Amino acid sequence: MANKNLNAAKTAKKDEFYTQMTDIERELQHYWKHFRDKVVLCNCDDPYESNFFKYFALRFNQLGLKKLICTCYNGSPVQGNELMIDFGDFTDEPKKIAYKVEITEVKDLNGDGAVDLSDVQYLLKNDKNVIGTLKTGDFRDPECFELLKQSDIVVTNPPFSLFREYIGQLIAYEKKFLIIGNQNNITYKEVFPLLMNNLVWLGYKSGDMAFRVPEDYEARETRYWQDETGQKWRSLGNICWFTNLDHTKRHEELDLICRYSPEEYPHYDNYNAIEVSHVQDIPSDFSGVMGVPVTFLDKYNPDQFEIVGLTERNEDYNLNAEDINKLRIPGFTKYDRPYIKGVRKYARILIRNKHPQKI
Repeated sequence: MANKNLNAAKTAKKDEFYTQMTDIERELQHYWKHFRDKVVLCNCDDPYESNFFKYFALRFNQLGLKKLICTCYNGSPVQGNELMIDFGDFTDEPKKIAYKVEITEVKDLNGDGAVDLSDVQYLLKNDKNVIGTLKTGDFRDPECFELLKQSDIVVTNPPFSLFREYIGQLIAYEKKFLIIGNQNNITYKEVFPLLMNNLVWLGYKSGDMAFRVPEDYEARETRYWQDETGQKWRSLGNICWFTNLDHTKRHEELDLICRYSPEEYPHYDNYNAIEVSHVQDIPSDFSGVMGVPVTFLDKYNPDQFEIVGLTERNEDYNLNAEDINKLRIPGFTKYDRPYIKGVRKYARILIRNKHPQKI
């Protein structure tokens, strides 16, 4: 257990991936209607550096926010480049303090006719009521629980290594949210049942995303670079937004142009279902169960399809366990991935078309 906790701690130190403003703007534009008169919490966000904080502070009035709360944890490894804020007694070592920022209004304080970063900076410097300190700033700390309770919507990029625990807390407190994760999170036992039962879904943008990382991150052979200022960057190709805020994309019907044939869509050896290797190849006229790639969730319309289960580790958490057991063909390992003619395939999401075309 000691080694396990130590390894987890080492991993957690490499959880600092700072989201670009362009990526935040690209995703958040689809959710503006949800934010009016709401309390927004960004609880993994250093006010020195967080673009989530900057986004909501700059658009506080446009979105009609009631309140913005931003917190960071004790020992955050970065110090501001854009938003240099004087925190009074803590100016000497700001990165060792867990901060809490609470904003209820943002005005044109410098009188230049627009609300910009200089107004936000002026507000934080001159209104001592908006900023305070926390014991740890960890989202699991009782102080942060209280902030979560008073919020309506949580928007942030949580630590990748703590994603299970983080989303579990949001569900337990019945909060609306829009958070960043990766495609691996989809198959987690804490996450997949939420997706299958339409309690959580993917946002608009999935795929490649670049993040700023701290100076102490080691260089990598791939998906790593330094820009002209020396800033280090990492890109990840499997990033997803997870949310329970409705958006128009999840109601767009997938255009199905293929027809089923046994030759094109072989049956699995161990599941009573057919293999569909690419989402665009889902047949329009098949009424049975189909195994599709995890990337299907980016196109998933709950009015068009039903998610039956997952081909791997499903009995531990599959809420349609009775249905999935009916699909299994005896003689194979309990948690196995699908096979076709003895060849093991990738893990698949099992789906059914709710309205197959009649031949």
